[in-house]
Amino acid sequence: MSALDDLPLRDRPTGLPVPPARMALLRDRRPLKHWRYLGLYGEDMMLCAAQARIAGLPQAFWATWDRRRLRERTVFRPGGVVLRDDHARFGPVDLRLEPDGAAIAVTSRHGDSYIWTRKQPVRATGTVDGRPVALRGLIDDSAGYHARRTDWRWCAGVGETPDGAPLAFNVVAGVHDAPQASERTVWIDGTADELPPATFADDLSAVTWTGEDAAELRFAEEARRARADDFKLLASEYVQPFGTFAGTLPGGIAVARGWGVMERHAVRW
Repeated sequence: MSALDDLPLRDRPTGLPVPPARMALLRDRRPLKHWRYLGLYGEDMMLCAAQARIAGLPQAFWATWDRRRLRERTVFRPGGVVLRDDHARFGPVDLRLEPDGAAIAVTSRHGDSYIWTRKQPVRATGTVDGRPVALRGLIDDSAGYHARRTDWRWCAGVGETPDGAPLAFNVVAGVHDAPQASERTVWIDGTADELPPATFADDLSAVTWTGEDAAELRFAEEARRARADDFKLLASEYVQPFGTFAGTLPGGIAVARGWGVMERHAVRW
């Protein structure tokens, strides 16, 4: 019996190599992809940054949105973006990071192999352009041997309930999205609970849940990041707007104020 037959699993060991263990560069005829993505959000500032290696090729990017101006940069070489567990530094950004809730990890089957992700809520303090900021968000660590063509829709954000309790959320369709043992999660006061399957609007204006879990999380776009690359063997097309969230999450969780991102990504790798 293969370890793949037990997947997906959430917050449980699988017997398969996942970070921080070393993963082979090739498995099941698929190259390793791994990335770290940091998203931080707040009323006056939102930002993101990532480091990635796809089939050994490095890429990094960062972006900031101060509700007036979007700045971003993408580079195809190591360096320029530092994303450690406790420190983030890139462009105009210098931040200290600390955990802000329980991390969750999921290993799922994908195509003929497997993929893994870990989501860690974080709190950040430091400066952007020398101006003090305090933000909340998520670190997304992902690695695995994804199918040749992969498409997903995803959103992540932070906010407050009507009584002022801090919340964070991570919702996806396309990867790690099994009915149970998915990466879909809401954190309230740092405590993680899995969310049921969700549907994304084609224009990324909302995420909805139906049946006994009926809920709708609405998104108002403010600034859009978009990029398309075609390197023949590798190709990627995505949009990732910054904006605000309002509405409800399953379980009757009202989002009184919320900030974050939506994403649509189609990739051939």
